[in-house]
Amino acid sequence: MPSDAQGWITAPLKNCLLGIEAGRSPDLPDTPAMPGGWGVLKVSAIHSSGYRPSENKSIQDLTLVSSRHEVSPGDLLFSRANTPELVGSACIATASSERLLLSDKTLRLIVNPELADPRYVCICLSSHQVRQQIVNAASGSSLSMQNISQSSVEGLTLRWPPLVQQRKIVEVVDAVSVRELAVKESIAKLEDIRAGVTAELLESGRDEILEIPVREAGEIRVGKQLSPSSREANERFPYLRVANVLRGWIDYSDVKEMGFTEDERKIYSLRSGDILLNEGQSLELVGRSAIYDGGEGDFYFQNTLIRFRSGGQVLPEYAQMVFEYWLDKGIFAAIAKKTTSIAHLGGERFASLDFPLVSLSRQRYITDGINAILRQKRSLELELAKLGKLRQGIVDDLLSGRVSI
Repeated sequence: MPSDAQGWITAPLKNCLLGIEAGRSPDLPDTPAMPGGWGVLKVSAIHSSGYRPSENKSIQDLTLVSSRHEVSPGDLLFSRANTPELVGSACIATASSERLLLSDKTLRLIVNPELADPRYVCICLSSHQVRQQIVNAASGSSLSMQNISQSSVEGLTLRWPPLVQQRKIVEVVDAVSVRELAVKESIAKLEDIRAGVTAELLESGRDEILEIPVREAGEIRVGKQLSPSSREANERFPYLRVANVLRGWIDYSDVKEMGFTEDERKIYSLRSGDILLNEGQSLELVGRSAIYDGGEGDFYFQNTLIRFRSGGQVLPEYAQMVFEYWLDKGIFAAIAKKTTSIAHLGGERFASLDFPLVSLSRQRYITDGINAILRQKRSLELELAKLGKLRQGIVDDLLSGRVSI
């Protein structure tokens, strides 16, 4: 195949693959393997931000273990099934304390080392150009769960510079990734501190607490369902979805639009202080929440989210602390209903939980106690978001040939 002036070739991924391998998914409890034990990877283990080996299901019956499906450090892993935002995620496996196997939804792409660097392929798979190909190739009867076939993966079109240049690109991108990792570690430390302080404050003074249903603490509403007609509406408005609502903050960098009627805009509009919770997520993340800090009517929300609007007895900041505490304690996971790899919190189940109501003065005392921690954490999260945009821009510039090294 002819190359361009820079010596780059445009060709399908299969030209540089020796093969694609998949494992199988036995029916297992949703409990991670212990160090040294065997486990099967969940799709949530594969993420563009890095490998997550703790996302696995423990294998107790060793007859289910197939060593040829074992994941090794350096493997290029690919998720063939997930939500529309995450299907086709790729990462490089790192060492783990568990012995992990591929599932039928996690693929190992075996790259020909004479033609390509697996790390370069991984970077390409996260580029906007290739992500768009993945979205176009993915299919499924449910908008919340999409699949991409192995033949479609092989057909993804990538730009291939000479091998030595691939490695230089990896070095440039890794330099930003190292800083991202350091910031993530700092955020994790602050999060541990915040969780400890929150637990201590909420668990002390139990005699002051009046337990009421969440529905009595505020208004609860599930968002609008995304449909073909709403996608194609002439007048569309920005809405938030699971991908935007992270733990304690909202990422506005990738917001989509759909149609809302005038009546729907009144129902699904967001106002400052509203709390958005992940309605559909992986089991350990279902109920993840953040306080909306935008203007009224600037954004709406999809049915993958639940909106909690505090009543007069509850400060939004206090409610958010309670919801994060419940996430940490597994309260949301305990009431969620699971379908395939997605757990659903359920508006009614959430509304029925017992909310620990205390006086407004006590709420202010509790929230004031961790605001400094949250400010530090938010500053780091903003830096992380900027680094992510920087890395993505570098990837797209390098892979398009607009910038050469």
